[in-house]
Amino acid sequence: MRLPMTACLCLAAAAALLPTSAQAHSGPSSCATSGERGFPLTTRVHGGPNAYEAGGGYGTWYLDLTNTTARTCGNIHPVIVLVDGERALAPAQPRLEFYDGDRPHPVRFEETDADELVGVLADERGGFPGFTVGPGRTLTVKVRLAVTSDAVANRVTANAAVVQRHDGDGEWVGQSNDYRFTIDADPAPNPDAPDGLPFADELARTGVGPTLAALATAALLLLTGAVLLPVRRRR
Repeated sequence: MRLPMTACLCLAAAAALLPTSAQAHSGPSSCATSGERGFPLTTRVHGGPNAYEAGGGYGTWYLDLTNTTARTCGNIHPVIVLVDGERALAPAQPRLEFYDGDRPHPVRFEETDADELVGVLADERGGFPGFTVGPGRTLTVKVRLAVTSDAVANRVTANAAVVQRHDGDGEWVGQSNDYRFTIDADPAPNPDAPDGLPFADELARTGVGPTLAALATAALLLLTGAVLLPVRRRR
């Protein structure tokens, strides 16, 4: 499925999150105010491996969300954007999970018209309404990524745009640094080799880090059965 992403949506798009909690129904107030400069959440990706083997195991990395305001930031959903140099990475090839405490949640990815892969850290079916970061606090989110055996050798940049979801809208409240890595793969894969990762219970998913321009042109929150809604970036 390719999503129509045009220049008029350059400040991002997000999928509506299905409200399953009191917090989602009430619609939290924005953790950003129009008089402030910069994003309210300082966002940093760190700790990931430099390379992933196609068909290999998971590599773990972390996403720090630091609330620089005096207000609580709730219903926070980082959006992982992946941009690969070969423009060959398919949505089913990267497999991404994030952790809320000790519990892993799958991430589902889609492909934009600009060949980025985008996926939101959200799992309404799994009872996850979004992250909450207290004033002045830092929340560290554990993420793990693997790549299926049919992926080609590639260079990938991962980045996170952070969205705060409101009832009928959303706001861009953070943006991370780039995390660059390579995918190592055999130039001539064995056609008899089993497809995918050796974990039958894992759901296919992806996330790719974009350049700064890619983040400005596409940030997408994805959920099963979700609808698109606009996301505003504060000025």
